[in-house]
Amino acid sequence: MSEEHPRRINCVLICGGVWHDIDFARLELLKLLGEDPAIRTRVFEDYEHIAAIEAADIIITYTCDVTPSLAAQEALKGWLERGGRWYALHGTNSVLRLLSDGSKAGLWDAPRWAPLFMDLLGSQFISHPPIAPYLVEVADPEHRLVAGVEPFETTDELYHLETHGPLHVLLDTACTEPGTGFVEADGAPGRHPVFYIKDHGRGAVLYLTLGHCRGHYDLQPMLDWWPSVDRCAWDLPVFHDLLRRGLGWLKEPLAA
Repeated sequence: MSEEHPRRINCVLICGGVWHDIDFARLELLKLLGEDPAIRTRVFEDYEHIAAIEAADIIITYTCDVTPSLAAQEALKGWLERGGRWYALHGTNSVLRLLSDGSKAGLWDAPRWAPLFMDLLGSQFISHPPIAPYLVEVADPEHRLVAGVEPFETTDELYHLETHGPLHVLLDTACTEPGTGFVEADGAPGRHPVFYIKDHGRGAVLYLTLGHCRGHYDLQPMLDWWPSVDRCAWDLPVFHDLLRRGLGWLKEPLAA
C-alpha cells in the first residue's frame, strides 16, 4: 500500500464495567485513536461481538469486572494465535464480588472464574492498597516500548496481580502495604508488573495496569455521590506517551 493511501486499520475498542468513569476513558481512547485517520473503530461495552473481534486488526480494552463468555474467550484466543495484538488497560483483568456473608462480609473478592481469560491477559487483579503515590520503575530500559522513559511517580491504584505464564515485564513497582478491603489483602506486598507483554502464537497482549479514573456518579448504587473527580495517571504526560507507544506497537505488524 502506498504512503499516500495507507491501509485501513480495523480497531475494536471495548470500554465498559463498573466503579470507573468509563465515559472519560472511552473518550480519551477515541481521541488517541483519532490521531491516525487510517484507524476505523467500533466501540462496544463487552466482548460478545465475536464477529467484530475476529475481523479486527487491533483490540484495545478498558473494562472493570467485564468477563467474556467462554465463546468470546475462545475467539480472543484464536485471534491472538493468528497474529492479533491487544492492548489491555487497567481493570481489564478484574473479576470482583463484594462478599455479604460470613467473616469476610464487606470485603472484595477476586474469584478465579475465568482462567482462560486471565491466561490470555497474563494476570488477574487480586487487590490494591489505598490510592496513594508510588514509584513506577523501568524493568527493561532497552525495550523500544519504554526506551528513554525515566522512573516516575503516579497516584493510582497499585495493582497486586496473580500472574499467568511468562511475561516480558517493561515497568514494575514495589508494593509495601496490604490490599485494604480485599480478601487476599495480605498477598499484596512485593514487586508487581505495571507494563508487560505476553506472547500468544503469532500475536500478543500488551498490558498496562495504570489508568484509574472515577467521577461523582461511578460508585452508584453502592454510593450515591463520590466527592472527587479522580484522573490519576491520566494527568501524567508519561501515561499518554505509554498509550501512544502501545498504539504504535499494535500497528507494527500491519506495516509489513
